[in-house]
Amino acid sequence: MLLSMTGYGRASSEFQDKTITVEVRSLNSKFTDVRIKMPQNYREKEQDIRKIVIDRAKRGKLDLTIEVKSDSGDGEYALNRPLFKKYYRELVDLSKELGTGTDDVMQAILRIPNVVASAADTLDEEEWNAVKGTLQQAMDKFNDFRGTEGAAMESDCRDRTSTIVELLDQVEPFETHRVEKLRKKILKHMDEYVGKDNIDANRFEQEILYYLEKIDITEEKVRLAQHCKYFDEVLDKNDSLKGRKLSFISQEMGREINTLGSKANSSDIQRIVVQMKDELEKIKEQVANSV
Repeated sequence: MLLSMTGYGRASSEFQDKTITVEVRSLNSKFTDVRIKMPQNYREKEQDIRKIVIDRAKRGKLDLTIEVKSDSGDGEYALNRPLFKKYYRELVDLSKELGTGTDDVMQAILRIPNVVASAADTLDEEEWNAVKGTLQQAMDKFNDFRGTEGAAMESDCRDRTSTIVELLDQVEPFETHRVEKLRKKILKHMDEYVGKDNIDANRFEQEILYYLEKIDITEEKVRLAQHCKYFDEVLDKNDSLKGRKLSFISQEMGREINTLGSKANSSDIQRIVVQMKDELEKIKEQVANSV
C-alpha cells in the first residue's frame, strides 16, 4: 500500500504523577529531516528517539514534540539561579551603558536556554520506557493516518494510469489517416515543384517509407503501455518505500508521451497527448507526496 508523506499522530500516557504527550507531524521533503522539541533531561536519549522516528517514518520533514506535565505541578522545573544572576548583571550593565530600560530584562532571561530547566538531571529507565512506549503509540497513529491518505492516492494513481492506457488505444485509428494525409501532402508538393509526369513512382514510395519511419510511434506506444503496467505492478507490491521508484517510472512515462507528441504530425493525436500529459501531471503530484 502507498503511504502519504504527510501525516499526524498523537498519544498520551500516565507515568507516576506525570502526563507524557507525544505529537508527530510530517510534510513533503525529498530527504529525511527530523526536528525534535522535548524536555532538557530527555536530551541524552535524543539519538534513540530520532532513530525510532526515522525507522518508522522513512522519509519526510518531521516535527516531533514531547511534553511532560506534572499533575502536582511541583518540583518539575527549577530555576538555575547562578546562571540567571550572571545574565541579569551583564544585561543590566549593558542597559546602563546603552541608556536603555531594564523593564523586559527578567522576561528575556527566562527565555534563554538552560535558565529554566527540568529539576531532574537524568532520565531513569522506567520513565524512558514510558516515553518510548508513548512514542511508538504516536508513530502507530501517524502511520495509520498516512496509510489512509495513501490508499486514496493509490486509487487515484491507478485510475489515471488506466486512463492513459485508454487514451493510448484511441491513437491507433488516427495513425492510418495520418499516413494517407502524409502521402497526399508529399505528392501535392512534388506535383507543384517537379511536375506529375516527372515523378518517379519508385522514388516516391521510398520517400514515403522514409518519412513513415521518422514518424512511426509503435515503439513509443509499446513502451508507454509497459511503463503503465509496471507502475501498477509496483503499487501492488508490499514494499514500504515506493515513492522514488514510482517517480522514476512516471518520468519514463513522460518521456514516451513527449516523443509521441513530437512525432504525432496529427492534431487529433496531439489532442490525445495533451490529455495524457494532464493525467501524468496529476500522477506526479500524488507520487511526490508519497513515501
